[in-house]
Amino acid sequence: MEYRRLGHSSLEVSKICLGTMTWGEQNTESEAFEQLDYAIGQGINFIDTAEMYPVPPTAETQGETERILGRYLKAQGNRDELIIASKVAAPGLKGDYIRPNMALNWRNIHQAVEDSLARMQIDTIDLYQVHWPDRNTNYFGDMMYSHNDKEHYTPILETLEALAEVVKQGKVRYIGISNETPWGFMQYLRLAEKHDLPRIVSIQNPYNLLNRSFEIGMSEISLRENVPLLPYSPLAFGALTGKYENDQWPEGARLTIHKRFARYNSTPMALQATQAYVDLAREFGLSPAQMALAFVNSRQFVASNIIGATNLHQLKENIDSHNVILSDEMSARLNELAHLYRFPCP
Repeated sequence: MEYRRLGHSSLEVSKICLGTMTWGEQNTESEAFEQLDYAIGQGINFIDTAEMYPVPPTAETQGETERILGRYLKAQGNRDELIIASKVAAPGLKGDYIRPNMALNWRNIHQAVEDSLARMQIDTIDLYQVHWPDRNTNYFGDMMYSHNDKEHYTPILETLEALAEVVKQGKVRYIGISNETPWGFMQYLRLAEKHDLPRIVSIQNPYNLLNRSFEIGMSEISLRENVPLLPYSPLAFGALTGKYENDQWPEGARLTIHKRFARYNSTPMALQATQAYVDLAREFGLSPAQMALAFVNSRQFVASNIIGATNLHQLKENIDSHNVILSDEMSARLNELAHLYRFPCP
């Protein structure tokens, strides 16, 4: 397994990161433990979770993913061998059931950190990320920004000051952002420098062959400012594996169970682009999943590719992608398809 420095931090993270959002929903605790055992055995040292997980989020299951991880860490006694990342939720969940007020202010961030530490039974979170912005902007698949000059939201400076305090207290080592826009990305960097506050070390946004929108306004910031991407949904909710082609809906698959997650299969262009990528992988003798993951692994602005799996077969195939090197010819063909199908699934 290859390890990469996460921005300007001291964290050396594995090229593949184990995502956890299915634990407590699609995966049982015993299945989660099996995933952890296998992933760690393959050299993965980076685990990503969130206070909101599992997904889809509900009041009944919220926090169970962190609890499962905590019970594993306690049972195995291997906390110090792993890099644990989690996230604080922002306003927008129906019901705001995590806390009565979800604003990204001092009180909520401190409460969120304490709750996550307790659920995971640890003293420090290595990477703590803002899950999505506390303002009206475009994320989660929305490409169009609609301005509202009367909105009220927590200023990013206030969020940064609260994060600085939990870092100072030793409860968090480094901070990052997620589902951000270019404006928000630069604000976090500018305000940290101006006010001598902790600098973000990573950004976690969606990135895959069907959604290369990060390359438009974000990848240059990522590279020039040394704030690498932790891409999520590298397989586009599993669409890029080819398992849904020809209108197939495998039993137990994520999109079979949760039809509302239609971000990557709701338009003719999305389906056509997916089929083109699946066909290309087979033409070169690769599994569609490994080609899609190898593409993400190869990007200069990526530090660690966040994979998810619901069974060990998927997990093994996904982790093995770290050994796949795309040829120059295949890379060129992938770019041709990207020009043919421009951002089919933002």
